Amino acid sequence: MDKQKVCVIGLGFVGSAMATAIAISKSNNRPVYDVVGIDLDNKQGNERVNLINCGEFPFSTNDNHLKSAFKHAIRQGNLKATTDKSVCSDADIIIVDIQLDIDYLNNEPQLEFDQFKNAISEIGRLIAPETLVIIETTVPPGTCEKVVVPTLESELNLRGLSIDNVLIAHSYERVMPGNEYLASITDYWRVFSGYTKIAADACEVFLSNVINIDKYPLTRLNSTTASETAKVLENTYRAVNIAFIDEWTKFSEQVGIDLFEIIDAIRMRPTHSNIRTPGVGVGGYCLTKDPTFAPASAKQIFNTDLCFPFSSLAVQVNHNMPLHVVSRLDKLMNRDIGGSKVLICGVSYRQDIGDTRYSPSELLVQKMISLGVNIVCHDPYVSYWDELGISLVKELPKANLFDAVVFAVPHQQYKTIDLVSWASGCNLLLDANSVLNKEQRKDLRDHNIRVESIGRGDGL
Repeated sequence: MDKQKVCVIGLGFVGSAMATAIAISKSNNRPVYDVVGIDLDNKQGNERVNLINCGEFPFSTNDNHLKSAFKHAIRQGNLKATTDKSVCSDADIIIVDIQLDIDYLNNEPQLEFDQFKNAISEIGRLIAPETLVIIETTVPPGTCEKVVVPTLESELNLRGLSIDNVLIAHSYERVMPGNEYLASITDYWRVFSGYTKIAADACEVFLSNVINIDKYPLTRLNSTTASETAKVLENTYRAVNIAFIDEWTKFSEQVGIDLFEIIDAIRMRPTHSNIRTPGVGVGGYCLTKDPTFAPASAKQIFNTDLCFPFSSLAVQVNHNMPLHVVSRLDKLMNRDIGGSKVLICGVSYRQDIGDTRYSPSELLVQKMISLGVNIVCHDPYVSYWDELGISLVKELPKANLFDAVVFAVPHQQYKTIDLVSWASGCNLLLDANSVLNKEQRKDLRDHNIRVESIGRGDGL
């Protein structure tokens, strides 16, 4: 049986890993799909395409399973990449992993549909009848029914085809770059739905080939709008949970208690096991903006005026959270922070990845620079910080070269440093993201190295 052809449009952190996961799918020990990844014909897109075609995964990752799977797919010859969208005309299945942005810090968040709609229009101009189109992008509720279907229908009608000639489905990803990057696709639960029952059935067959459904069964919802809402709601829930901790972080520092040990005690109760912990703030492409998708959807897609006060407040609280790290550092240094030299350890949005989009370290660094602080940044996964246009030091400098060191991201490398040797002579280490454990903090203090934490009172 000939392999079906799958086109993955968008080779970002999700699309590149998804293309790999699809390429290694097997039936009777043979690959099920031929996979072509498609990206924009620009500098970034061409770099990703060239890396993939040269046998190199386009993002820094510590997931050896992903790197091995990618190399295997390249060797067996069923994974390649291109900027030529015309290959969609031969596709049996198209996966859409194109970002859909929103001006989320506006008083009235505005969805930016242009790039997304242009891509859907191109798909409509190219695809053959019976093609399955799966929207994997996180989109506002109602996008498939109110945006994707009408856009495709308009293009298909120009070709003498009906919207009934294609299959449209939604299935959102839960990708977590890190040491289980690939497993967050292949060994994780999936929610999906189809615009029609036939589309949902086809989507289920595809997902069943890619995902280990024996251990991680699929969940089919009644409509694409329901599936879209599930993604937005689960991310909003997490963002609100994180924002809730912000006020308790400040309270704990003020009254001299350890919020981490308190939360560990609370987590013993099963109903509260996922309560979040203090940190620098929320980052990444999802949690920062997804809570604004529902209010924007209500207004721009469904033409209703609904309020989402918890969601809106959570976005603002989480956005401003890095400013508390600056305030805490300013207080601890007992001097004007301006003119001091500070090392920031970690600029990615989460541990053990190189993704700096919407990283809370960005606002942290911007604010400190505005106060006249001389900043040096290090991250084991980032050499150039695109958003700020700065190069990072390659090797972690000695801590005693700085007035203070801020651990902003809990990269594994930072957790395994010979801390006493590295930090000897340092004036202040501020652990802003639970990098150091209790024993490490004690060991440092036993060697007269001052260590403080976000979420803990002084000296804890």
